Amino acid sequence: MDQYVIKGGKPLVGEVVIGGAKNAALGILAGAVMADEPVLIENLPDVCDVNVLLDAISGIGAIVDRIDRHTVKINGRTIKSVYVDYEYIKKIRGSYYLLGALLGKYKEAKVALPGGCNIGSRPIDQHKKGFEALGAKVKIEQGGIISAKADCLKGNHIYLDVVSVGATINIMLASCLAEETTIIENAAKEPHIVDVANFLNSMGANIKGAGTDVIRVKGVGKLHGSTYSIIPDQIEAGTFMLAAAATKGDVLVKNVIPKHLDAISAKLVEIGCEVEEFDDSVRVVANKRLGHTNVKTLPYPGFPTDMQPQITALLALSDGTSVITESIFENRFKYVAELARMGADIKVEGNMAVINGVDNLMGAAISAPDLRAGAALVLAGLVAEGYTILDQVTYIERGYELFEEKLTALGASIKKIDINDERELQKFKLQVS
Repeated sequence: MDQYVIKGGKPLVGEVVIGGAKNAALGILAGAVMADEPVLIENLPDVCDVNVLLDAISGIGAIVDRIDRHTVKINGRTIKSVYVDYEYIKKIRGSYYLLGALLGKYKEAKVALPGGCNIGSRPIDQHKKGFEALGAKVKIEQGGIISAKADCLKGNHIYLDVVSVGATINIMLASCLAEETTIIENAAKEPHIVDVANFLNSMGANIKGAGTDVIRVKGVGKLHGSTYSIIPDQIEAGTFMLAAAATKGDVLVKNVIPKHLDAISAKLVEIGCEVEEFDDSVRVVANKRLGHTNVKTLPYPGFPTDMQPQITALLALSDGTSVITESIFENRFKYVAELARMGADIKVEGNMAVINGVDNLMGAAISAPDLRAGAALVLAGLVAEGYTILDQVTYIERGYELFEEKLTALGASIKKIDINDERELQKFKLQVS
């Protein structure tokens, strides 16, 4: 098992290139199995969640050809099973997109209830509602298996009770091969919703309105092969933007879509950062102690819930009192106890965290409770005095490619070492002391 050891106190300076969007990749990879021709996907992030999903796709019989680290070719012609094994699905949330993809293509799918980070309840009731509206019979079988089956799928008018990214993508996948037209109201508008829709359209689907709260899907007879490049990762970009701010650095974040980062950029400007936007990059400069603000997580284009832990870590060192309100997940403040071990002054009350900024944090032995919280604790370690040792970095590797290497290239003192390798730990301390 690996851990990060971090010596804080160095500003991040330089350029970092952002990879493909993990959350878009999961929906796109699932959609790729719906064609019986080769589908070439480029700008694929090389992260654990993506690799697990590729294993699941290969496990049901599809041809998966990993051309290079960021390119894969998938052909769903050879699929021999509509049952996705629990050993794959239990590891990541996004594997449930295979439910919509297989149901759309074969009118039948069986997928184990998904796993992922324990950040709160993420029910599948809206997925079930959508599939049933299309004509499928959906039931939970013994052992936590979701079974969906239909004689045929027929378009319908579906109103989502809550804005759900997962349900929006799953219903798009299932309905693009259904008869007639499906209208999804109160749909999620996140950038990766648009990317999945654009990808399916490149395969011959007829989807309009992605990026708005009403999506119209006109069913087609079949999907064909395609070549498609995934959009940059909004959350990875935002994480490096906040890391630059926290360390009082100067970082050019490259290969991004600045529009996707508006909510993050606005908060950084509000607390005193300089943010400069270019065509496909954003520069963040911080040369003073930052101010306080209030943040409420909301569906896109609001402030992303996946950036909430990172901005909490940043505001823990800012001047004054800030308030974070989490409106998406109810269990997303577990990392606050770890920040408190480093000297942060944060009080959690229900779905709200009140942050009183402190002058400095102290390095400590801490543990990452989930993916984005792990990234936030790395940010805290980068600004803390002394050494921070962070366990459970496998969570971070679910969504960040070469995280410690990218930070090192910006000047951070961080290294991934074996948790039992005391000599490697001492060697690192000697090198950076």
